[in-house]
Amino acid sequence: MEFTTPRLDEPPAVVDAGIGVHGVSTAHDVFRLPDLWQLHLYHYEGVLSLGRSVHPIRPGHVSLVPPDTEVHFHYRGRSEHVYVHLRLHGGGTARRVPVMQDAAAESTRLADLLRNAVTAMPTSSARATAEVWAALWRIAELPRNEGAGPGRHHPLVAAAQAHVEEHLAGPLSVPDIARAVGISHTHLTRVFRAETGRTVVSYIRHRRLQRARHLLLSSTLSVTAIAAAVGIADLQAFNKACRRELGASPRDVRARGREGTGRA
Repeated sequence: MEFTTPRLDEPPAVVDAGIGVHGVSTAHDVFRLPDLWQLHLYHYEGVLSLGRSVHPIRPGHVSLVPPDTEVHFHYRGRSEHVYVHLRLHGGGTARRVPVMQDAAAESTRLADLLRNAVTAMPTSSARATAEVWAALWRIAELPRNEGAGPGRHHPLVAAAQAHVEEHLAGPLSVPDIARAVGISHTHLTRVFRAETGRTVVSYIRHRRLQRARHLLLSSTLSVTAIAAAVGIADLQAFNKACRRELGASPRDVRARGREGTGRA
């Protein structure tokens, strides 16, 4: 598998986006963008090759090719894809992303984002940029068979974490999360601990208190409202959890934050 290293910490500059139709008059195209990245989401079967590296193209596959790379497209009749030509900034952390991936279940969401970018491009380059940036992050975080790299998790763990984030304000239990993900309680517990170094319960508590910390420091919500917003409606339990996770009571966390920023 061939990889590329985009940097996604800043929004890209989207130069063009559209629907490409090929394979009508020729079965083979050679393409190179000297200064731009090329992102394609495919709706056809064919082959993409870069030098000696050959990648099958299937519907739902997505490719991300760096600038000044000669690519060969081999078609099997009329072939349509969504394309984006973009410039990525040089700063930030490099992500290790395969040149070609099967987006699988994410392909529908990616198609929506990229088609939104295509329709926004003539009137709002900022909107197009936002849609493409969201798509790039989803592409960078697609699960891969070779295992998790930095910042990546087993897809079951990622699904469990997503469920936690969506339901942080309500009741959460390990069996409920396991059912939502489609695996057993025991399997979730084992995989989650192996991937994150935390138990599921510890992770839930950590995320609740991180959100509580943000609300204490950045909002004027009452402590009671914040406790409810993070799924710990019992004030005594919330106070205890804050002391354990944040090292101070909710009011002290808020007061220290105001002192640190010079607010009265």
